[in-house]
Order: sequence, then C-alpha cells, then structure tokens
Amino acid sequence: MNTVKLEHFRNLVSLSAIDGKIEDVERVALSKIAFEQGLPLDRLNLMLNRANEYIYLIPQNTEEREKQLEEMIKLALVDDDFAPAELELIEMVAEKLGFTKKELDLILETHCGYKRR
Repeated sequence: MNTVKLEHFRNLVSLSAIDGKIEDVERVALSKIAFEQGLPLDRLNLMLNRANEYIYLIPQNTEEREKQLEEMIKLALVDDDFAPAELELIEMVAEKLGFTKKELDLILETHCGYKRR
C-alpha cells in the first residue's frame, strides 16, 4: 500500500473512531476497504486498536481531496447516522481541504441526500 493510500485509510479509521467507538458496521466497511487496498489484517487490527491515537492528516495530493471527503462521508453514514463529532470532523476537513460551506453542503446533498439545517 503506498503512503498516500495508507494516510487516506488512517484518516478513515480516525473518522470512524471520532465518536468514541467503532461500530461493527464501520469495522466491516474498514475491513473491506483494507482488503481492497491490500492492507494486511494484522496492520488493520493494529490501526483499529489505536484509532483514538490518530490525528487526521490532510492529504498532500489535491486531486484526492474530494474523493477522500466523499469516502469520509460514506463511512460516517455507514451506520445511517451522522454522529455530531463525525459531522464536525467532516466540516473541519472540508474547510482545510479548501471547500466552502456551500460546496460541502452540495457534496453532502448530492452524494448522500443529507441536508444540513
């Protein structure tokens, strides 16, 4: 797994743990992503066990920013609910990635039918 993909995956693990727990459905989603990316099972388990230690890292590759944001949103919604901490992290990441609130709202609505109040 290359460094950018590993960083991206670690960010997904960070997002999944932001609400204080990794739900089973989130674990399954992360396991599937890890398998697709060629991440060994022992490395995945280590990352899941240390998820609360990770700090979200902004991708250096600007081409990946929208894709990563969309994947974060999909992972956050895998349990059919945005935890407030998950939405807060997504908002923070979107801002750091250079998205305006309007652009984020459009992405949320377009990709997952979610409308912020």
